[in-house]
Amino acid sequence: MKKVIRIFGIVVLVGIFGGTLFFLYNKSKKKPDVFETKSPFVSDVIMKTVATGSVVPRFEIEIKPQVSGIIDELFVQAGDRIAKGQVIARIKIIPDMVNLNSAETRLNRAKISFEDAQIDFDRQQKLFDKSVISYADYKTAKVNYDAAKEELTAAENNLELIKNGVTKTAKTATNTLVRSNNDGMVLDVPVEVGNSVIQSNTFNDGTTIAIVADMHDMIFEGKVDETEVGKIKEGMPIELEIGAIDKEKFEAILAYISPKGKEENGAIQFEIKADVRLKEGQFIRAGYSANANIVLDRKDSVMVIPEGMLKFENDSSFVEIQTGEEQKFEKRYVKTGLSDGINIEITEGLKQEDKVKGEKIDPKKIKEAETSKG
Repeated sequence: MKKVIRIFGIVVLVGIFGGTLFFLYNKSKKKPDVFETKSPFVSDVIMKTVATGSVVPRFEIEIKPQVSGIIDELFVQAGDRIAKGQVIARIKIIPDMVNLNSAETRLNRAKISFEDAQIDFDRQQKLFDKSVISYADYKTAKVNYDAAKEELTAAENNLELIKNGVTKTAKTATNTLVRSNNDGMVLDVPVEVGNSVIQSNTFNDGTTIAIVADMHDMIFEGKVDETEVGKIKEGMPIELEIGAIDKEKFEAILAYISPKGKEENGAIQFEIKADVRLKEGQFIRAGYSANANIVLDRKDSVMVIPEGMLKFENDSSFVEIQTGEEQKFEKRYVKTGLSDGINIEITEGLKQEDKVKGEKIDPKKIKEAETSKG
């Protein structure tokens, strides 16, 4: 009896040991890789390059004063729409004391000369009326009187210009009122009431009172890498994507490509400009950053596969096609066409019913899928 029990125990131990080895073997055995498959499909292929830049007005006009002084009053603020000739600021002139003193002295001399000329003219007028003097003497006195009168008026106007920037006889034609040079929107008013401003002259650009631009005439300014600049030309359509405006795209036409590149961060960049075609109701703020998608080539409704499925061997390209058996693949050479970086056109070698080998499926995902089915 003991012998039977001993044999039975040995058999059980051997069975447990064998079962353990079998379990460990199965567990350590590598499961075959599983790959996803996809069939070719019909889609549009658009090859494009992207240029980064910003949208700005075609012309930004800086309004500068014609006289130096202090801002006495501002009539506009950023965002206002203004018309050509509209007053945007008034300047209070701070006269130069040397010029002011000279103008006052000139006026006093002009008054003395005028009074003397007037006395002489009145006397000559009476003598001429009595036929005591000749017409030539009378005419000389009249000319001297008129000249003295004009000099007095000029001296008075000169003093008014130095003190106030405007004459009494021409109050509308004054340099103290700063006017807009064109229609548009005020983008910025970099000065405030009380600020000193300098007139534009040969040695100084002058102080900018306001920046005005036509916001209906916008352009895109960007840069293209030297590897792409040879593929583009003026007149190409552009689709603008503006980061601050998510759900709206804007049309533009490439109008300018710089003939000379500039080195930036180790790469040669070429400046480009494009005319933005705004539709009715569309508005873009100046300075928005934007990406310009320039269409280099396109094909509509062609058979494509994801570019990642394509493999290369020497100068040829091929894919792996599933045969009749599951997860069994064979190599097939294909001819390709246009690519947009995601999908690539297949011109020969594939049919839409073919199943092309793709990426390997993660075993965890397979297990999760089987669990969910169960």
